[in-house]
Amino acid sequence: MKRKDSSFRMQCAAAMLGFFAMSFVDCVGTATNYLKDDLHLSNTLANLCPSMVFFWFLVCAVPLGIWMNKIGRRKTVLAGLGITLAAVVLPLLYYHLAVMMLSFALLGLGNAALQTSLNPLVSNIVRGEKLASFMTAGQFVKAVGSFSAPVLAAWFAAAHGQWTLLYAVFSVEGLLALAVLARTEIREEKVPGGVGGFKGVFALLGDRGVLLYFIGIVCHVGIDVGVNTAAPQIFMERLDWPLSRAIYAASVYFMFRTAGCFLGTFLLAKFSSRKVFFLSTVLLLAALCGLLLFRHEGVLYGCVALAGLGNSNIFSIVFSQALLHNFRRENEVSGLMITGLVGGAVLPLLMGVASDGIGAQAGAVLVMTAAAAYLIFLTRRINSLPG
Repeated sequence: MKRKDSSFRMQCAAAMLGFFAMSFVDCVGTATNYLKDDLHLSNTLANLCPSMVFFWFLVCAVPLGIWMNKIGRRKTVLAGLGITLAAVVLPLLYYHLAVMMLSFALLGLGNAALQTSLNPLVSNIVRGEKLASFMTAGQFVKAVGSFSAPVLAAWFAAAHGQWTLLYAVFSVEGLLALAVLARTEIREEKVPGGVGGFKGVFALLGDRGVLLYFIGIVCHVGIDVGVNTAAPQIFMERLDWPLSRAIYAASVYFMFRTAGCFLGTFLLAKFSSRKVFFLSTVLLLAALCGLLLFRHEGVLYGCVALAGLGNSNIFSIVFSQALLHNFRRENEVSGLMITGLVGGAVLPLLMGVASDGIGAQAGAVLVMTAAAAYLIFLTRRINSLPG
């Protein structure tokens, strides 16, 4: 019994370190703002940086799902951690736009592998109604890393003149995650049918439920990356703040997203997923409306905080609902849902075009508000059972 408990703890530790490594992708918002300031980029060009990361979810999620079916989920997670580690080492070697773009591309590829494989791997550790709660706990750990990135970047910039030293911290954690998972065995159950290729995976979009969940992931991730990128720009535009001060708006977002994930772990164990999801989407829409209308520092911070709370549990609920909707093809569904992370490339690009078009960040907020409205519509598709 003790050996089983020890093995379970190691499996949980490996999974949580993997979730933390997933958070590295969220530094793209912070990196985008620093690159925009350092190189004087336009909104459209700057918002191509997140596209360099999240484009790979569209291109690679399905092939990674096929590959995962051949080599296993654990090995795919290990590959994702290795690529992610390479991505965060590059900026430490040379800080240049081309190198940063390569780092973003590798970060996207590594994160696509992690997102495709780690979430279904978790289902081999925890099953049934506890899955959403465990995944939310993983999102909480991921949110801790996301919250820390802007703070560490600002501190390194102020103390050492190099915000890219943030990547040194990432490198240490990535190496630790790789080492722990390499020493941890996780029993993987065979999934009937596996992943049947591009045609088989995208044919799942013919299922109305899967399609709606897919669009939900697109909207959620687009808003997540969008707020991370746009919030500092909103503070700079409306309050005339320098980036060194405005960048903390991203930390406020991730701080409250972290708190929301922690709270959601308990709420999802007690209340129905539908109730938690509806409350989350209402908070998110209210926050975005506030960012559209107000200019006061305290109110803007409050809106960013509400956005973090509102967007904290949406991914885990939608992803788990999609897996439960068609559990017999969960590898394929997982690959398709992770493809939906391309929303992190699509929405920020639309936000940049909209902002440049009207000459204000209100354009970016309008794009996110439309996505939040869709999530409220999606509430009726969420299963009403607890967890």
